[in-house]
Amino acid sequence: METRLRWLLIQAGLPRPQVQVKLRDGRGIQVGRADLYYPDARLVIEYDGANHRERLVSDDRRQNLLINAGYRILRFTASDLTTRPEVVVAQVRGSISA
Repeated sequence: METRLRWLLIQAGLPRPQVQVKLRDGRGIQVGRADLYYPDARLVIEYDGANHRERLVSDDRRQNLLINAGYRILRFTASDLTTRPEVVVAQVRGSISA
């Protein structure tokens, strides 16, 4: 589904995001890994699959570290991709344009 998300963005004319990028804070300590990443906008895009509920606590902690390190995060699900793809594209477009 991460590939479908990436393909949706590319097909909508958005730049190709980087994939599976290790992200670091200002001290160089790794604070997470992005499913998709737009470095110029410091935008992390995460796909939350079915196993997300099982990892919710660790994902929330990682998200806090990323936000504190100055990254912005958008999270999407399979439902977003199948029922609201135009919203996904609009949110990403707005975030990389800001």
